[in-house]
Parts: sequence; C-alpha cells; structure tokens
Amino acid sequence: MLTGWLGVDSVWVELGMVLVYLAGILGVIMAAALVLLLVERRVAGFVQYRLGPNRVGFQGVLQPVADMFKLLTKENITPAGVDKTLHTLAPVLVLVPTVLAFAVVPFGRGMIAQDLNIGIFYLIAVTSLTTIPFLMGGWGSNNKYSLLGGMRAVAQMISYEVPMVFSLLGVVMIVGSLQMSQIVEAQQKVWFVFLQPLAFFIYIIAATAECNRLPFDIPEGESELTAGVYTEYTGMKWSLFMMTEYGNLVLVSAVATTMFLGGWHGPLLPGWFWFGLKTSLLLGFFILMRWTFPRVRVDQLMKIGWKYLVPVSLVNIFITGIGVYLYKSMGW
Repeated sequence: MLTGWLGVDSVWVELGMVLVYLAGILGVIMAAALVLLLVERRVAGFVQYRLGPNRVGFQGVLQPVADMFKLLTKENITPAGVDKTLHTLAPVLVLVPTVLAFAVVPFGRGMIAQDLNIGIFYLIAVTSLTTIPFLMGGWGSNNKYSLLGGMRAVAQMISYEVPMVFSLLGVVMIVGSLQMSQIVEAQQKVWFVFLQPLAFFIYIIAATAECNRLPFDIPEGESELTAGVYTEYTGMKWSLFMMTEYGNLVLVSAVATTMFLGGWHGPLLPGWFWFGLKTSLLLGFFILMRWTFPRVRVDQLMKIGWKYLVPVSLVNIFITGIGVYLYKSMGW
C-alpha cells in the first residue's frame, strides 16, 4: 500500500520501515536508560538510608539528563598501548545484539517489529553474541584488570546462557511454537508462570547473571578489578556500555513478561499498558535485588550455575515433557 502511495520501489519502503523500527527501539532503550538511572539511584538512596539525587529539577528528576550531558561532553581518553580498533569497536558493537533482540519482542497485540516463526531461536542466537564485544574490550584495553573482567564476562555469560535457554524450553514445549506472539496468545487463560514456576525462578537468576548485575557483577567487581572491562573507558564509550546494561535489563524483563507473565493480556486497558506495567514491576524487582544482595565469589557463581541451575532446569524439562505427553495422551 505504501509503495503505491509513495511511488517508490518496495525495497525502499521496507528499508524505511527498518529504519523506523530501529529508531523506535533505540528511543525505547535510551529513554529506559535515563528513567532507570534515576530510579536506581533513588532506590539505592532508600536502601542505604540517604536522600539520593534531589537537587536537579523537582525531586532530582532531571539528574539523568544532567548526567547524560556530562558524559557527552567528557573527553574520550584512549590510553597508550591499547589496541585502538578493538578498544573503539567494543562499546559500539556491544549495543548491537540488544537492539536486534528487541525486534522480536511483542510490546502489544500487533506491536512487534518482526514476528518471526523462530522468534525464541533468533533471540537466543542474537543475545549470545554479547560476549564477543566484552572480550574485545577486555583484550584491547591492554590492562590486566580489563582482561580479567572480559574473561570473567565470557565465562559467566556462557555458564548462565545454558540454564536460561533450558528454562525457556519448557514454555516452548507446552506451546509447540517458537513464535513470540503465539506464546503470548497461549497464555490468554493461564500465565505460564503458574505452569512453569521453577523455570521462571531459574530464568530470573540466569537473567540477572546475563546482565552482569549484583549479586553477579563479577566481570565488573570494583573491589577486585576496579571496574573490570570498563576500567579504561571514559565519556561516550563508557556510557554505551552502561546504556547496553540497562537495555539488557529491559530486554530480559520484557522477555520474562512475554514468556511467563501473559505478555499483553490484561483486563479492560490496552495491551501495551499491561505489557509495560508487568515489565516495569520486573525492572523494579531487579533494581531492588541489586541493592539488597552482596556480590558472590567467582567459584560460587560457577557452582550455582553448573551444579544447581543446569541440573534443576533439565529436571524441569523432563517433568514438562511427561506432563505434555500425558496431556496429549488423554486428549485434553
């Protein structure tokens, strides 16, 4: 239809739509980063029994904007001895998987950039690429703390990627589809958090580790590695890493809403409202968890992942398989 109105080839129309979707996703990530930055600092102040930011604007609401301008105007320092190509590309590439992953997240009925029939598979494949820019940043910084942080990030993300994928498999087995919109439609009567509570619990823990947030912020570990991968980054490069962290936080919350909390389903109000509300509550939970639990050690992190989460997630898949078989055998 747009091709006829505009009088241009369909390829250009599709390219234009891709750019519109890309701009929309980037806008969502940037807006979420600013809001979450303020909320996180206020929650941190509340947990630590202090006021938090309260000077810039009413109740400090403009503090993230001031922080953004400060970061944009700071000098991007490139230390001597770094691999300039890897050091510069890492903060740019780290945001790419997050933006691509949002393409298959349904924000409401029909509000999805690409409703792929292999949505979950695409999501897992794309997000697994996040480890490469972290290793690039650690290796290219020519700093032992950065390198250790990069190696820890790779080990952690690979370790927790396995139970996270297994936790999603239970939902896929019940629905019989990898398409995100069909998974949401299947939860019209019962949310999968009630059918897969163990998988939801595993997903929340693994998602926290995938986002490198407390109590699993081992790659950053200020007390051990100063700031890990981020040690040699300043200004805009550093802010891209931070924007990616908040973008990933929104992504894992949105995926949890889609897979376990019924997605856009809810009474009376529009679907996008319920999707946003559920995602916001999960974001609040992740922020509160960061400022509540202490950081675990590296060996404890690996132990939790491989000795507990992986076996339990396999048991969940086994039980789900039996349940699905019995359900179909009885003709329900």
